[in-house]
Amino acid sequence: MKVTVKLYALLSDYLPAGAVDNQVELDLDDGTTPEDVFARFNLPRQYCSIVLVNGIYVEPSERGSHALSENDTLAIWPPVAGG
Repeated sequence: MKVTVKLYALLSDYLPAGAVDNQVELDLDDGTTPEDVFARFNLPRQYCSIVLVNGIYVEPSERGSHALSENDTLAIWPPVAGG
């Protein structure tokens, strides 16, 4: 299944060569979860703070069980600070 993965801020450094505009389209197995994608890109878990699938927030407790679907967009941000 095709899934678009978008990595923001310092996480974009983990994208493979050839990624354009902080995103890459992947062909993943059915049942792949956000946690599986974290592992595929060797993303440090402490930096995977905000995780959205098609614009909907995925709770940390659901990231290992939320199965991605065909044409989903998975977006991941590190912790955000501001002032």
